[in-house]
Amino acid sequence: MNNFLLPASFEQLGEHHQFKAGTELLHEGQYIKVLPLVQKGSLQVSTRFDDRELLLYYIEPGESCVMSFAAVLQQQPSRVYAVCETDCDILLLPAALVVEHIKQDQKLNDYFFQLYNQRYTALLDTIHQLIFNKLDQRLLEQLRAKQKRTGLNPALITHRQLAQELGTAREVVTRLIKKLEAEGVLAQTENGITLLK
Repeated sequence: MNNFLLPASFEQLGEHHQFKAGTELLHEGQYIKVLPLVQKGSLQVSTRFDDRELLLYYIEPGESCVMSFAAVLQQQPSRVYAVCETDCDILLLPAALVVEHIKQDQKLNDYFFQLYNQRYTALLDTIHQLIFNKLDQRLLEQLRAKQKRTGLNPALITHRQLAQELGTAREVVTRLIKKLEAEGVLAQTENGITLLK
């Protein structure tokens, strides 16, 4: 996916911006004027329901947000929100320009179709984990995925953030981390959570 070459007009008409980790780029209910194309770092896309949050997927270098693109095409407000997981370099592309190009450029059309397919698969994986995996397994998989994306071990993440990503309560995550620590699977220090196995 990240070897996709953008039309030259995107580089010229898009704007490069740098964002710090924790910056919320997209809010639920917002009409989208620009589409993010991640150059460096990663974004996490989540949804909220009844004061609960659930992580849907990550956007990594060379990728854009297919949910934002769908909202632009349908001229509807966003149903998700996106936050920088790490410091990010992002090319913000005018939504109207992307829509115009996708009608004319088969490669760009293919790119967004691939993104859609990738996100659909990620959502099916999330549903599978919610239904079939125990929460401690999901927590470990989340930490391993974070380590792989960021290259950091220990993972710099709070119990509250993990709870939001897993769609559960902070107290539940704290209890599971203590259990996994007692089993020697991970260690928790002031620097974060270190995976041992």
